[in-house]
Amino acid sequence: MNGTLDARAARPGTASRQPSRALLWIAALGILLGFAFQGSRGLWGPDEGRYVDAALQMMDSGNYMAPAYSPAELNFSKPPLTYWIIAGSMQLFGRNTWAARLPYALAYLGTLLILLAMGRKACPDKPWLAPLLYATSVFTFFTSNIISTDVLLTLTEAIAVLGFILFAWPGSATQARYGRLLMWLGFGLAFLTKGPPGLLPLVAMIAFTALCDGWRAVGRLFAPLGLLVFLVVGFTWYALAISRYPGLLHYFVYDEVYGRIFTKMYVRHAGTFGWLVVYAPVLLFGTLPWWAGTWRAARTAASPSTWRAWRGTRSIQLFLLLWFALPMLVFCLSKSRLPLYLLPLFLPLALLVASRMAPTFDLARRRTALLLAAWVMALLAVKAWAAYGYRARIDEGAAAREVAATAAGADYHALVFVENATNRYAIEEQTPWGMRMYLEKPVYGIRWMDTDAAAQICAALKAQGQSLLLVDRVIARGDLERALGHCHASATPVGSWRKDQLFVARP
Repeated sequence: MNGTLDARAARPGTASRQPSRALLWIAALGILLGFAFQGSRGLWGPDEGRYVDAALQMMDSGNYMAPAYSPAELNFSKPPLTYWIIAGSMQLFGRNTWAARLPYALAYLGTLLILLAMGRKACPDKPWLAPLLYATSVFTFFTSNIISTDVLLTLTEAIAVLGFILFAWPGSATQARYGRLLMWLGFGLAFLTKGPPGLLPLVAMIAFTALCDGWRAVGRLFAPLGLLVFLVVGFTWYALAISRYPGLLHYFVYDEVYGRIFTKMYVRHAGTFGWLVVYAPVLLFGTLPWWAGTWRAARTAASPSTWRAWRGTRSIQLFLLLWFALPMLVFCLSKSRLPLYLLPLFLPLALLVASRMAPTFDLARRRTALLLAAWVMALLAVKAWAAYGYRARIDEGAAAREVAATAAGADYHALVFVENATNRYAIEEQTPWGMRMYLEKPVYGIRWMDTDAAAQICAALKAQGQSLLLVDRVIARGDLERALGHCHASATPVGSWRKDQLFVARP
């Protein structure tokens, strides 16, 4: 990025070259920040290991319909698009962290390019500023390098909103026609990535259209062909899965919608002020180094006179404000709250801040360019440190090497973690699923407090044969042996690892 992006068509042909020049600089920045050290860091639990393990389970079993973390238990808590994309990358490039993270580097790059396209409507003088802000903000940079559903959800929601912007502020009749189809394609992909949360931008679209154009205009959003695209892309898998697995519809509606929004069943900061504890630090520290611009944008957006002016001119700024504020309200009211939920909201935030900063932000200034370059280098340095210098206990590559060293010489075909967990959700969080990629063996997570824990252990041994049991140290060996007695299995101790006792179990 350099000062040429701020030029005002000083000579013939300069203006026509600016869009392509901005595209090249934003693409270069996205490649640098997104791909550097991308395969150098081990999988960090619980999320990265869990998603990669589910993709490997699909690859090994051939069952791409039903997500599962182990061969014994299906898990429909997320739709399959994330797992499909990771599995596809690993099929092409091997079972390694670089292949697992490649889709996320591409999603980060794609999000920046879509923001550039949005910026041409929201901040036409400097359309590159919004993707620059998004790329270099602390929260978006670091979370976009994490394997999760939210990175892909952000990309798919960006596709949907770009379609709406082309439809609502078209440069031509063709843009309006195809923009609406693009919107519903994006929503279909978002729904296949994370279910109903992927439709939150639609709430802002409906509210904006009703405020500025009237309720009758809202119906134009729901064109039959667009809805057909959404249903085919977003609902085909749901229909097939529900028809194949009895009880799945109830699970989707009760657990994944009602349970997450209205109950504390997922133990995710459900308290009265949980939203403040989770989301305030994200918005405060995550917008670094663009605090000044964010504060100015917040002050502008908080003014009722500004809202009235935006509504009167049908300004895209009003839509951006609604796109940020309405989903934010839903996240605060919901009883399930995690920092990554806010990642898609940094799209409208970047566009709003860019619009406020555009009149004064000038990369032609030497000091501004040097500070930005230093910040980019600092981000890369932290990413390199996370890959090479930070020895995290959540690094499941390091954990796998420790287990392999402890059980060296033992022959086993699976890893069975028997944990003294309080609930099923804790099993998902505590089991180092990512070991599967490093040790090339399936991983099971079994809750000792389950009434059928012994049956689960025996079923794993029957399916896999000789296995390595990693048993919580609070579980007495005598109790374990009695559990194994249900299937006449035996266990030989081979050491300990962290909080677990290690046994080689033979059916």
